[in-house]
Amino acid sequence: MGVFKDKNLGPGTFVLLALLASLFLGVGRFEAAAGREAYDRLKVFSEVLSLVESNYVDEVDSGKLVQGAIRGMLKELDPHTAYMTEDMFNEMQVDTKGEFGGLGITIGLKNDVLTVIAPIEDTPAWRAGIKPGDQILKVDGESTRDMSVENAVKKMRGVPGTSVTIAVMREDFTEARDFTIVRDIIKLKSVKSRVIDDTVGYVRITQFQERTDADLEQALTAMWAERPALKGLVLDLRNNPGGLLDQAVLVSGSFLEKGKLVVYTKGRKATNNAEYKVRGGGGRTGFPIVVLVNHGSASASEIVAGALQDWGRAVILGVETFGKGSVQTVIPLEDGSGLRLTTAKYYTPKGRSIQNTGIKPDIIVPTATIQVKKTPPGHGEKEKDLEGHLPSETQPEAAPGEQEPVQEPEQEADVEAPSDEEDFQLQRALDLLKTWDIFQKTRGAATAQAN
Repeated sequence: MGVFKDKNLGPGTFVLLALLASLFLGVGRFEAAAGREAYDRLKVFSEVLSLVESNYVDEVDSGKLVQGAIRGMLKELDPHTAYMTEDMFNEMQVDTKGEFGGLGITIGLKNDVLTVIAPIEDTPAWRAGIKPGDQILKVDGESTRDMSVENAVKKMRGVPGTSVTIAVMREDFTEARDFTIVRDIIKLKSVKSRVIDDTVGYVRITQFQERTDADLEQALTAMWAERPALKGLVLDLRNNPGGLLDQAVLVSGSFLEKGKLVVYTKGRKATNNAEYKVRGGGGRTGFPIVVLVNHGSASASEIVAGALQDWGRAVILGVETFGKGSVQTVIPLEDGSGLRLTTAKYYTPKGRSIQNTGIKPDIIVPTATIQVKKTPPGHGEKEKDLEGHLPSETQPEAAPGEQEPVQEPEQEADVEAPSDEEDFQLQRALDLLKTWDIFQKTRGAATAQAN
């Protein structure tokens, strides 16, 4: 039975748990591996299974009973440890290829409730208004209580053009609301870039996929070739739920010197302890960086933010990240199913655990949208619009009952896709980078004067 590293969730190699091994390899081998105490407990399980098979009122599927027992056992552990049927195991391997049919959300369990980690930009869920932190209480009317993440994903994915209804609870909701979303092919473009105001480079990483590091390098090269005098870079990791560990290390290495530690893992067994450092010639270090994060930044995103923060390479701006800092190893089982097992935790270069605590920004800037007042040309606020203004000597005031000309109602900013001017966190990052030169010159002058 082979064991492999799940590069999507973390490193590590393992031998199967003795209890699971017994279910597939036989009681005799299990007794030798696990000892008498575990063997005695397994005999009770076998006895119960036999009684159910022979005496239950209806005929039962023993395979489903065993799978249910495994799920029940793993539920006693953390929410990221799970049993996957053969279909789930095969579907899991599709996630990092960049295209699948579904809604476009990354989900997990938080406080035993199925929770949205982040919607993926430009997908049906994102356009429907699904937000990080939303709790999914039902899928097509079926309660998600005790539903595994894998099973929920399977229910929400499907044929493009078909719909699924999810009942969502949010902090500012008084009761759950139904969102009916039409499935679509989810094509994931992990790196988006542009230059803002001819002065600042902007790169958004939506997920860490197989080509993220290559796409990032291409974007950086193109921006600096177009604008060699860029003042700095905004690296936007908001609502990025994570992805491939090796890509998180490579992306971090794009901005750190060769040999710098990016992240390390530590588990109960020494074989699960590992360090990941910058390889190659090192990254780009000649410009300031502001990294944007929020509650939807998880896993690989937190690794990048933590590494750049610990080495003083970037200023982290936004709100505290999700806090998914555990390592899962996927182990294929003999019948084609799989076991996803938490084996270690991630730590930043300075030894901070990401698990549960997340990454705390250097500058706390809440998620908000700047409401930009949109008025027709020539109809901006004037003196006459101010309360208590002095009357005109040549233009009479409107008589009682007369109406001022009606202007078009102010449009609300698009909360799901704010413009650069409406994105409060981005504007603070741009302000910081645009004044960086002034701060550096002021600090340099003060140092020279002191000397």
